[in-house]
Amino acid sequence: MRRKLVLGNWKMHGSKAQVRQLLAGLAARIGEVSSAVDVGVCPTHLHIPLVADLLAGSRIGLGAQDAYADPSGAVTGAVSVSMLVEFGVSWVLVGHSERRQLFGETDQQVATKFAAVLEQGLVPVLCVGETLQQRQEGDTETVVLAQLQAVINKAGIEALGNSVLAYEPVWAIGTGETASPAEAQIVHQALRAHMAAMNAQVAADTRIIYGGSVKGANAQQLFEQADIDGGLIGGASLEAEEFISICKNAD
Repeated sequence: MRRKLVLGNWKMHGSKAQVRQLLAGLAARIGEVSSAVDVGVCPTHLHIPLVADLLAGSRIGLGAQDAYADPSGAVTGAVSVSMLVEFGVSWVLVGHSERRQLFGETDQQVATKFAAVLEQGLVPVLCVGETLQQRQEGDTETVVLAQLQAVINKAGIEALGNSVLAYEPVWAIGTGETASPAEAQIVHQALRAHMAAMNAQVAADTRIIYGGSVKGANAQQLFEQADIDGGLIGGASLEAEEFISICKNAD
């Protein structure tokens, strides 16, 4: 039985005061969330030390939004996976659509980051998803399976057993639009079937979470789908009450 997972992706949001207020709100309500649900937050790199301190002793885990593949070097502005390890990070997002679109990350670069995260003993959260144009042209499965296969080619199918997949349709991120539960399930099922063709056990064990304007109002219907194992939450994760509501619906 796969445990549900809900991760909050704070993106480029937050001041120190806002972080303290948000985490205080989460700490006050996290007891309402079933212990069968794993919960984590992914702050900016600047806020990771503060969040790590504030989460000490909490069941809320710590994630990072990105990492550079090389362990060190003359790479201005980059943060390596080994640096994240020192601050107690558990999950690292790789290949988020905003990294692919705004920073031009390729499937091959994402695969290299994925392997680097695994090598340091952290859990990569591999993000895949299609644009609106790709969806309209009927290319959703072709796109997301190619993004997945690039990682399999680099790290091997067994590596996915130590990772999380996140299906985030680009057209639904921050737009208020979301795939219907049935539409999301179709893609999640396709991702799992693709893995199962190579390793049935890995496919059965790997958590595939959904992101794309998930809210407390639609979380239950999404999380009830057979192959949706939780959510990667954007804007709604910046509001304690809304985020807790989503987490409660994952039980």
